[in-house]
Amino acid sequence: MKNILILCVCFTFFISTPAFSQRKKIENLPNFDKKPWNFGYYLGINKNSFVVDYKNPNTNNTFVKVDEGLGFLVGVMVERRLHKNLSLRFEPGLMSNVKKLYFSDEAGNFNVKKDSLRDVPGTYLHMPLLLKFSTDRYRNIKPYVVGGLAFDYNFSSNQNNPDDNGAGEFRMKKTNFMYELGIGIDLYLPYFKFSPSLRGVFALNNELIRDKSTTSPWTAPIDNFATRGVFLKLTFE
Repeated sequence: MKNILILCVCFTFFISTPAFSQRKKIENLPNFDKKPWNFGYYLGINKNSFVVDYKNPNTNNTFVKVDEGLGFLVGVMVERRLHKNLSLRFEPGLMSNVKKLYFSDEAGNFNVKKDSLRDVPGTYLHMPLLLKFSTDRYRNIKPYVVGGLAFDYNFSSNQNNPDDNGAGEFRMKKTNFMYELGIGIDLYLPYFKFSPSLRGVFALNNELIRDKSTTSPWTAPIDNFATRGVFLKLTFE
């Protein structure tokens, strides 16, 4: 996630420098923000992980290491302007990535690779409803913050699979609720508005489907299992 953050900061600095250094006050798209509705699309990359909270006491000192996967996102954007500096945005899209989970404990339950390793693919329909708070426009730039709630549907979920970790299946819920926060900058170019932003997503519910056995070494020690992620979004309007 640190690499994504560094990439976003460097990218934003690189692309916004020309806007700051303009000698003439040439304002691109001067009437762009007067429209009540606005539409666009976005592309990006994401790096999602999981936050694992353990029960107290933790059975056999079980520990789960998450190997974060790099994925992509693509979607569309619909914006309704509420005020000069405030708008409501709906940004449905597809987000995909793969994580690996490595289990270990003191009881030797995970000495074999087929028991210690679980692949967790994820292809999500991500549907955030967000409020965007912008500063006043300065020439061709306008920084903003954005935040709101999101509903996620996991197409890769095996929630209804009768097999559990005993058969090699780590199960997660199909539907989840998250909150999303981000910062970005609007760059007004001659023919369109370009908006790079850095977003964070945080699951509000436990996404884990527990194994049938109440003493399962995979799920019994876990109290809460929730997505945490960061993504770089490039929006074209």
